[in-house]
Amino acid sequence: MQSLIRRISFLVLAGATVFAQAAPLPEAAPDEVGMSAERLGRVDAAMRKAVDSGELPGAVVFIARDGQLVYAKSFGWQDREKKIPMSNDSIFRLYSMTKPVVSVAAMILVEEGKLGLQEPVSKYIPEFKNMKVGTESRDADGKAVLSLADAKRQITVQDLLRHTSGLTYGVLGAPNAIKKLYLDAQIFSQKWVLADFAKALAKLPLQSEPGTTWEYSHSTDVLGRVVEVASGQTLDVFLAERIFEPLKMADTAFQVPPGKLNRLAQPMPDVYTGKTPELIDFSKTQTFFAGGHGLVSTAGDYLRFAQMLANGGELDGARILGPRIVEYMTSNHLNAQIDKGSTYLPGPGYGFGLGFATRTDRGQSEWPGSPGDFFWSGYAGTYFWVDPEEELVPVLMTQEPLRRQYYRVLMRNLVYQAIVK
Repeated sequence: MQSLIRRISFLVLAGATVFAQAAPLPEAAPDEVGMSAERLGRVDAAMRKAVDSGELPGAVVFIARDGQLVYAKSFGWQDREKKIPMSNDSIFRLYSMTKPVVSVAAMILVEEGKLGLQEPVSKYIPEFKNMKVGTESRDADGKAVLSLADAKRQITVQDLLRHTSGLTYGVLGAPNAIKKLYLDAQIFSQKWVLADFAKALAKLPLQSEPGTTWEYSHSTDVLGRVVEVASGQTLDVFLAERIFEPLKMADTAFQVPPGKLNRLAQPMPDVYTGKTPELIDFSKTQTFFAGGHGLVSTAGDYLRFAQMLANGGELDGARILGPRIVEYMTSNHLNAQIDKGSTYLPGPGYGFGLGFATRTDRGQSEWPGSPGDFFWSGYAGTYFWVDPEEELVPVLMTQEPLRRQYYRVLMRNLVYQAIVK
């Protein structure tokens, strides 16, 4: 009887729509895993306030502890214009939460001996063999002058994974002549095929010497092409066969099939400016399997991926990676000599591993966490983290890019305050 009461309490907390679909993990009442149902109610209040204020169109929040789902709820609108409510199986553009998935794909190949972190990227993409590094200066009239010099060493696979390749996105931080070249080349366009994209990118100069600077960049897009060459499969097929199918991530892909478009979450006009954010249009067939930003997924699918990592590379009998490799990936790979620059996204208290920001200190950061926790996020508002010390795996999905950082930090605060044991 007590178990039944707990189950009913969980369903009331999580909302009536929670288990219209199969739960992605076994369910538990919050008190069974040391969390407070009352305190988790503060997540409800915060998300409803965000929707009512117009700051978020809608959101889905899943929280797992000790490998069990303790909170799963959707809020607001999947498509506000069409009056479609958000659902727990709504599909979201992951943007940069694609990066951890592709990083895992690369490490699968490392485990199989088909790829080495120490290897030059040019072994797989020859166009990257003789890269140039750009330096901007000013002439007597104050005009920008771009000088090019041979890179002191080649970009390695490890550089791609930890964002020390010297590549850039071209849009973060102060503009310069190198970033302008990236923008002029339309590198951010969705028109590319991955192989052609990598060749075009290799023609552009590097922002910094490989291995010297953390620069958020197209590194993981290039890594996706490395995975293709090393595996002999296109990236979409490799991810499907080696990660999505074993983990039963049925709604994760580089495409949204016509039959699922009615589940795709949409942005809305910003409550303050009236402008609607431009996001990737998945009503069109995608040709660019971008390893840095191209996937779509659901909160449930991504929770299974994250729980696999929390479990040391295995979930429900499907082993994706060995536990030592997961530990290696989620350790800090930045030494004191690597310049973090002014646009270091992980922030104070964090290093960076192979596809994830990883926490090095209990303090310093502006949000709570534990040493060893690791996370990443996506441009359109998606966010996840894994806290091994607390056996905690939360996932936040929304499609609102303008206030994404505020709601990520808010989610951290609300989740940790709900832990009572």
